[in-house]
Amino acid sequence: MVKNAVYYLILVLKGFAMGAANVVPGVSGGTIALITNIYEDLIHSLKSFDHKAIKYLITFRWKQFAAHTNLLFVIAVFGGALLSVFSIARLFEYLLEHQPLIIWSVFFGLILASVLFIARRIEGWAADRIILLIVGISIGLSISFMTHADENEALWYVFICGMIGMSGMILPGLSGSFILVLMGNYVLLMVTSVNSLSTAIHELLKFNPGFFSANPEVVQHLKLLGIFGLGGVAGILAFSHLLAWIFKHQRDNTLAVLTGFISGSLAVVWPWKREIYLKTDGLLQVDRHGEPIVTAYKHYLPALSWEVPYALFWMCIGFGLIWLIERSGEKKSK
Repeated sequence: MVKNAVYYLILVLKGFAMGAANVVPGVSGGTIALITNIYEDLIHSLKSFDHKAIKYLITFRWKQFAAHTNLLFVIAVFGGALLSVFSIARLFEYLLEHQPLIIWSVFFGLILASVLFIARRIEGWAADRIILLIVGISIGLSISFMTHADENEALWYVFICGMIGMSGMILPGLSGSFILVLMGNYVLLMVTSVNSLSTAIHELLKFNPGFFSANPEVVQHLKLLGIFGLGGVAGILAFSHLLAWIFKHQRDNTLAVLTGFISGSLAVVWPWKREIYLKTDGLLQVDRHGEPIVTAYKHYLPALSWEVPYALFWMCIGFGLIWLIERSGEKKSK
């Protein structure tokens, strides 16, 4: 019993790390799942939510449903991810605004380590896998330098954001949050709406139901978050079947492509970049919150100053976190 409790606690922590990664544009929760050795179990568990699972559910055969879907595993991982998203969104919002060098440097080191350790899992680097690696890098870089669309609150568009964004969150190297940036709805869905939900829960715990009638914008954010979640569930369940099949039949080739994806995403989290804001006829455009709209980033090499060793320190922190996770996984497998 104690062993089981520890096992599920570790799964919650891994899910927490996935959720934290998903909040930051350019970092993939799927990468964390792959590094922490739960990725294939996660994909196969999601794939098991099929017609057979529905049959168990509607006939109230709870034990069979839980066993078929690996339900405790899914609850532990996604419970940790949700806990992370709702608890860390405000922290990341602060860091992205006030300490961007720290957070981008940590994730640069984290992703760099991910590339090295995932590449080690491929059995033999034949010519075809090197080509797939280059293809993955090219696609990853192409996505990294795309400009994003404008914010859109249309319910059908938010649903599509959920389908595509959440599918990206389980694909290593392809950041679901960055997809939402490209689709123009990252701030709306992953920051503003998540924080509105956190505020709403806080007000409910204070027995303040009048808060909602006094704050219609919060109600709108909750509605958008619900539609986004429905789209995410639909996308994940559909995409997991494809990923499970690919990993079963082309595991090493898939890892080669994903290694390229992850390498390409390093451009997104490069710590030294300047925002390029949207302008129309020379006038700076802002979103509905009055914030300037970022359409792209201009990367540059830093001058020799205190920033370089400072950033390298935080890169090492990120690299070290993945190294510790990898070492822990190696010890458990022996």
